[in-house]
Amino acid sequence: MQLSTPVILYLILVNLIAFALMGVDKSRARRHKWRIPEKTLFLSALLGGSIGSIVGMQMFRHKTKHWYFVVGMPCILIAEGLLGYFILNR
Repeated sequence: MQLSTPVILYLILVNLIAFALMGVDKSRARRHKWRIPEKTLFLSALLGGSIGSIVGMQMFRHKTKHWYFVVGMPCILIAEGLLGYFILNR
């Protein structure tokens, strides 16, 4: 089985959004402004944006001192990878 174009486009979009959310939240944190809830950051990863979240964490150096992000985001990526593997190979 092969990934369809809409699925690929969805994954690209959700990863770009997750990446942007990390950047926006970091910017707001620096300026002591209203922040994006951590639930929203995790939700964007759970919806398929784990790679974007991880890259955003590293690039913006955001949430890297919180163990639940440092451990949680890679765990979500692994779970999504396994889920994708099983869906594509059933």
